[in-house]
Parts: sequence; C-alpha cells; structure tokens
Amino acid sequence: MSAEVTRDASVVVARDRNGLIAVLSAFFPDHGGEFLFLPGGRFEPGESPLECARRELREEAGVTADQWRPLGAYAITLSSTARVHLFEARSLTLGVQELTECELDFKLMWWPVDDATRAVHDGRFLLPAGPLALLLVNDHPQAGGLSRS
Repeated sequence: MSAEVTRDASVVVARDRNGLIAVLSAFFPDHGGEFLFLPGGRFEPGESPLECARRELREEAGVTADQWRPLGAYAITLSSTARVHLFEARSLTLGVQELTECELDFKLMWWPVDDATRAVHDGRFLLPAGPLALLLVNDHPQAGGLSRS
C-alpha cells in the first residue's frame, strides 16, 4: 500500500439554537445526481483543522460560530495520509455564502438532525465524513463540551 500525501480536510455539523443543522446539496455529474453534504473542505496552506473548519463554514454556508467542539480526526482512505477533522459548531451567526465559481450551485438548507440521519440511511450523502460527523454529534451530544473561540 503506497501512501499518497494529500491535504487534510475539515467537516462541520453546524447546529442553530433550534437544533437545525446546515446541510448543503449540489449536483455531482460524475456520480449521476444530486447529493447532500455538510460544510467542509481541504486545508489551505498553514491552516489548522479549526481554522479550516471556520473558513469552510463561512464560505459554504455563510455562517460563523462562537462555540466549537472537535469530534475526532479520521483517515480519508487507506492509500492516503490525509485525515478529515470533524467538528460541531454552535452559537451561530448567519451571513452570506462566499461561494467560489465551482461552488455556485451549492444550496444551503436547515434540517432537523433526524431528517439528515434519514437521508444518510437513504444514501443521499455522497461522502462519508458528513454521516460520520452526524453519528458522532448525536451519539455523544454533551461529550467534550463546547469551547468558545
């Protein structure tokens, strides 16, 4: 097994005061349809996992957060040294999405966690990091506490 070196990524479960979470959707032609995902993406040079999570949440969802809780870091694939860092974000402030040209079709929705979990079971998420983050945030809702930052 050769190790391909790629950039780490961060994915965020952003939960508002009503318990709704930010869910994005977009059409992925190579995979034949529209899929759901949580805000996130790859690190920019010099970014920490939390800095990446903050930036991606702001860009993709137009959201900033005052409270953050790490949910762990996991290998993206066995053939890569890259890891995906998962976070829960609360105490949200809503703003305007800052989408790049390749993200212009990203649609932001606010869903109850149970609906997002059902969508995972229905195969509507393309990438595994979002479903894993949802599982972790629901499995241990109070574990680790949220830190202000």
